[in-house]
Amino acid sequence: MEYVPTIGLEVHAELQTKSKMFCDSKNDPEETHPNIHICPVCLGHPGTLPVINMEAVKKVLLVGFALHGTVATYAEFDRKNYFYPDLPKGYQISQYKYPLVVEGMLPLPIGKSIRIARIHLEEDTGSIIHDEEGASLVDFNRAGVPLMELVSEPDVSSAEEACMFAQELQLILRYLGVSRARMERGEMRVEANVSVARKGEGLGTKVEIKNLNSFKSVERAVAYEVLRQESLLRSGGKVVQETRGWDERAQKTVSQRAKEEAHDYRYFPEPDLPPLKMNLPGGIQLEEIRSVIPELPWEKRRRLKDEYTLDTEAVEVFMRDRDMASFFESASSELTSWMHVSVSEGEKADETNMKKAYTLLRNYLITDLNGLLKEKALPWKELLVTAENFAELIKMIVKEELSSRGAKDILRIMVEEGGDPLELARERGFLQTSDSEVILRAMKTVKKDNEKAFSDYLTGSDNTLQFLIGQTIKEVKKTGLGANPQTVRDCWEKERR
Repeated sequence: MEYVPTIGLEVHAELQTKSKMFCDSKNDPEETHPNIHICPVCLGHPGTLPVINMEAVKKVLLVGFALHGTVATYAEFDRKNYFYPDLPKGYQISQYKYPLVVEGMLPLPIGKSIRIARIHLEEDTGSIIHDEEGASLVDFNRAGVPLMELVSEPDVSSAEEACMFAQELQLILRYLGVSRARMERGEMRVEANVSVARKGEGLGTKVEIKNLNSFKSVERAVAYEVLRQESLLRSGGKVVQETRGWDERAQKTVSQRAKEEAHDYRYFPEPDLPPLKMNLPGGIQLEEIRSVIPELPWEKRRRLKDEYTLDTEAVEVFMRDRDMASFFESASSELTSWMHVSVSEGEKADETNMKKAYTLLRNYLITDLNGLLKEKALPWKELLVTAENFAELIKMIVKEELSSRGAKDILRIMVEEGGDPLELARERGFLQTSDSEVILRAMKTVKKDNEKAFSDYLTGSDNTLQFLIGQTIKEVKKTGLGANPQTVRDCWEKERR
């Protein structure tokens, strides 16, 4: 019998705000000292009252608009009652009956879309640190940080799709500027609800996998759980509804506890917070939020392919590094302008040259420039190379003023020192010429100094050709230029015709 997996995802993302969700304590994920950004409110001291962080509300609404969700004009906060050592109040302020966003759609790069059930806002817990002596310590810096929770419909049908969903959502959060969503820092965590059933028999028993903190973990945990449940069913066993964790070392899911239902949390409206009503005078205006939505990942992916005829691999590289993509587009604009000017001046600038220029730009940017940045651990904002100068370097390769080796050497100098590639090539002796007059003058000297080699070449000896080319390049270098080897070869071959 064929077994079919059904997967729904829940994603928590810490929002990028100045202060926490219900107090003015600093929201600083870079803080390394424990219990620095805390106050009586986020520690749940008796007699304290929460105040809603409206910036966090706006960020969740922005995500809702971007995902074509139904954005609320009315929302409430609720108390979700459960006990954890790092939950100071003994309950979490969350949303249940009236969330900020319902419905919506997240398109995947493969052409499939995943429906969104809801997006709501809550506060994060603190974090527990286990020291070498076996003690558990609680850091409340994270307690009360604004936390967005997005719940998908069970539309995901494979581990690969689950990973893709998480990657695409991370891109969206970053493009919108609502969260850094760094999974390695716990700023984005994924939970997967997995069930397996025989084809045609509806849904199986749901198992939740908690706190997946990397894309690899998402894919491997879901894949393992699908196989585990399928194996159980094939052997006549039953899947138990429960919460499981992912054991990274053992590469398997492990049972943690029985799965809670909504009634276990004893939700009720938060008595210390008023309901949220949108579009009231002086309050949150929904159309103002909708108006600032930037170009979204699926829109940018399509535009990069259409405008620059980039292959899928290059598009995905640029999609995940917005600084590199911006640099590419600025350099591309410079190349396009150069080609238009070249055509108007009667230079050789045809479609083949343009395609060559874009291919070189893609390759030198992704492989060479990006490689140098990684080698030197330099962020893009500290790069000394401007998009204009990088485009100039590509032009020089297209015009055969620089060899490939020379271009790579000049690029390294540009990264380390900055500067204009043409001036650097002149100063460092990398500039090569295709000027036939310069090459012919050098050949005249080579013929005079190497009469026998020249005579052998004219009588049909190909062995001396490379020698004559090398001598010619050396002679051209005396003028302060390099010589294009192919042009030199062409000139010598004409001598024998």
